[in-house]
Amino acid sequence: MPDDNKLPPKTYKVPAVEQAIRVMLSLSDSGSNPMSLTDICAAVGIHRSKAFSILSTLNDYGFVKKNPNRGGYVLGPGLLTVTGKILETLSLPRIAEPVLYDLAKKAGATVALGVISDDKTYIVAEYLGAPGIGISSPIGYVTPITYGAHGKVIAAFIPKTELEELLKKKDLYFYGQPDKFNKTRFQRELAQCRRNGFAVELGDIQKGMNAIAAPILDQNDYPVGYITIVGFFTEKEAQKLGLLAVDAVKKISREAGHLIFWQKANHRNKLA
Repeated sequence: MPDDNKLPPKTYKVPAVEQAIRVMLSLSDSGSNPMSLTDICAAVGIHRSKAFSILSTLNDYGFVKKNPNRGGYVLGPGLLTVTGKILETLSLPRIAEPVLYDLAKKAGATVALGVISDDKTYIVAEYLGAPGIGISSPIGYVTPITYGAHGKVIAAFIPKTELEELLKKKDLYFYGQPDKFNKTRFQRELAQCRRNGFAVELGDIQKGMNAIAAPILDQNDYPVGYITIVGFFTEKEAQKLGLLAVDAVKKISREAGHLIFWQKANHRNKLA
């Protein structure tokens, strides 16, 4: 009988799973810099055919995506859906947590923090200022980038060339169903959004339920996220809530160590 103490420890690793994890870890280390298939093969130590199969599978689930402009691969937004349940149990970044909590209490409505990735948006935090009213979006909830109030506010603050490309899409969800899209009304609302710093959606998607959205801008005045307030408030109340949302994104930007972009962004858009 062999001596069990001298046997190598049993392992239950699945090679393909381990390789897929190592691929994602390599992409994570590269940050926003896309990795080529050759680079991934070298980092993980696998053949091109194996790496291509793994990347193709991960791409199908949104965990990896091809970079359309610079080539290569980067991590995909599908990971946010997986990590959503973890975010529900972990403390949110201290930058946004107190601001969102305070805003939800003041608004008496549901407040959510979303991030933008390609042509979709993802909810990464939510606070209920009026528990029991039944308005809630799960962490990781995905919508098209053109959806509702936050779609309008993103459109209002992206560069003109990007907006033109966005409006070429077949289906636009700014007012819920694509057939409700009205370009004249939309352009008027974008101009107002640039002046006020927030967008309003009054019952277009669900009758009686209204929404406010304000953008979180990066160092280049580009929208990278947003705050939404959703509830059963009136149009008059929506204007007051919009100012609270603008103040909230200013606080988040300031706490994140960024400059306050609103004066520059408003000045730039008024000159456009």
